[in-house]
Amino acid sequence: MFARLRLARSRRVGPATFRRLIAEHGDATRALAALPEVAAQAGDAKYRPANEDDIRREIRAARKADAKLLTLGGPGYPSRLGEVGDAPAVLWAQGRTTLAQRRCVAIVGTRNASSLALRMTRALSRDLTEAGIVVVSGLARGVDTVAHSAALDGGTIAVHAGGLDCIYPAENADLGTQIATQGCALSERPFGLSPQARDFPRRNRIVSGLAQAVVVVEAAARSGSMITARDALDQGREVLAVPGHPLDGRASGCNMLLRDGATLVRGAEDVLEVLDRLTPPPEVALTPPAPSMQPEADTTDLRERILTLLSPVPVGEDQLLRDLSQDRPVPAPHLAAELSELELSGSIARRPGGGLVRV
Repeated sequence: MFARLRLARSRRVGPATFRRLIAEHGDATRALAALPEVAAQAGDAKYRPANEDDIRREIRAARKADAKLLTLGGPGYPSRLGEVGDAPAVLWAQGRTTLAQRRCVAIVGTRNASSLALRMTRALSRDLTEAGIVVVSGLARGVDTVAHSAALDGGTIAVHAGGLDCIYPAENADLGTQIATQGCALSERPFGLSPQARDFPRRNRIVSGLAQAVVVVEAAARSGSMITARDALDQGREVLAVPGHPLDGRASGCNMLLRDGATLVRGAEDVLEVLDRLTPPPEVALTPPAPSMQPEADTTDLRERILTLLSPVPVGEDQLLRDLSQDRPVPAPHLAAELSELELSGSIARRPGGGLVRV
C-alpha cells in the first residue's frame, strides 16, 4: 500500500504513467526504484519520488478518518472505473465501498437549478434507488445535492474534488458526513487538500467512470456537467438528458445533448430501460503487456516524431500510435516507454479523457 501510494503521489506520475511503470517493473516498489533513472533519461537528473514522510502523514490522516485505500488493480477498487484509461491510481474511500460494484447511474446538473430540475432530480434519485440502482454525483450545490439527499437511504456515492476531510461546498458538510457512513465517499486527492479549479474536471471523469449511464438533468452549454457528459462519451458510457425549455439557458446543454443523440429522460423508467440493455462490464486486471519481438526503435527519432505530432489539441494515444506507424511500425511498448519519459520530463501532459498534448 505504501509503495503504491508513494508512486501515485510522485511528481509527474499520472494515471497512465502509473499503469506503465507497474506493467514494466512488476510492482510499485521496483517502479519507485527505477523512477529516478527513468526521469534522468527524460532530462530530469534531480528527480526524486514523493517524500516518504508526506506519505506517512497522509496514511495517518486516512486512519483517523476511517478511510481505506483502494489501488488500481487491487481488491475493492471499482471494477467499472478500472476500465477507464485515466482511472485514478489510488482512491481513498469511506463507508460502503461495495456500492461501487453495483449498477450505478450518475446524476449531474447545474448548481443554480430551477425548481422543476430539482423536483425531477429528487424523483429520479428516489425511483432509481428503489429499483436497486446506486446514484453517483459530485456533491456540488443544486442538482448534485438533491440527487445525493434523495438517494441516501437507497445508496449513493459522492466523489469529492478535494480531500475527503475538505467537504466542498461547506453547506454540504452534514450531507457529506452522512454519505461517508450511510453511502460511500471517494476521492483521489490527499487528505487536507482543499479543491482547486482544476480538481473539479478531474473529479468529473470519476463520476462518469463509476456509472453505466450519466443523466444530465439541467446544464448550460458550457458547464461542468457537460464536461462529465463528454467524459462519459469518451468512456463508452450511455448519456441521457432531461429536456428543458429552449429559452432557458440552464437547459441549453441538455437540449444540445438530445439534438446530438442522447436518450431523452421523462422519468426513471427511461433510465432503467437503457440499463436493461447494457451488459455488466467484465472486471479488468492490471497485467504487464506481452513482450514485443519487434526490433527496438530509435529512441531519439521516436521522441522527436512524438513531439512533432503533438500540439495543444489533445490526441488519443491510439491515434498517435497510428500516425507514428504510417511510415514504419512503432511497437506499442516502445511508444508507452517514450510517453512515460516525456510525461515525467514535462514535455507532454494528459488532459481529462486521456488525450495527449504538447506542453
